[in-house]
Amino acid sequence: MFNFFRSVKTQDALSVKPKHIAIIMDGNGRWAKKRLMPRISGHRKGLESVKTVITQCQKLNIPFLTLFAFSTENWLRPSQEVKFLMSLFQDSIKKESSALIKNNIRFKLIGDRKPFPKKLNDKINSLEKLTEKNTGLTLSIAINYGGRWDIVNAVNEYRKQNHFKKTFTQKNLTQNLSLNFAPDPDLLIRTGGEKRISNFLIWQFSYTELYFTEKLWPDFNEKAFMAALFEFQKRERRYGKTSEQL
Repeated sequence: MFNFFRSVKTQDALSVKPKHIAIIMDGNGRWAKKRLMPRISGHRKGLESVKTVITQCQKLNIPFLTLFAFSTENWLRPSQEVKFLMSLFQDSIKKESSALIKNNIRFKLIGDRKPFPKKLNDKINSLEKLTEKNTGLTLSIAINYGGRWDIVNAVNEYRKQNHFKKTFTQKNLTQNLSLNFAPDPDLLIRTGGEKRISNFLIWQFSYTELYFTEKLWPDFNEKAFMAALFEFQKRERRYGKTSEQL
């Protein structure tokens, strides 16, 4: 009961909430290394933080959450780690599908699916279909995703549809990007202490507020999540205007 009332007060304290949060989940390997554990242990522990931020977004009625799980450059990591990550993702889809449906969460995957085995693609497509009419949180997982790939892919999709018979506009590009179903992120959270966006949503981050924390992803708990949201309250989002015009 005490925790419930504390969470209500926390919600009331947020005068401005982001509609869309994007997170670069960094630091799993370093978390494991600090504890003399294999890197894969950090990835497994990081799943707990994924569940934490999903739960918090639901509590706060934040409609969109996008998580950067595996970049197009991550294929360069040790093959054993890559194999484990693909297996972990496949197992997570299987284990969490019923929970996503039960909690009214719409699941989307963004990224290049061509390298995935047919079995994995079938599971992804099935879960997207099963949750497409859910009206709660839209959870997008970025796997084999890169911002540059996204832009090139959007241009190619437009080219297939129109063969560039019409003038190519920003709107045309946006309509063909991976996240065309969601507003641009209001807030990016990156854990692990690095201060870069690492080829993630580079078009969509034009006016996104950036928040960097030293916390490693497996240590990113409810308190750390709320610290990011309270920092977001302090930002003045002018979109090219002056403070006096707001």
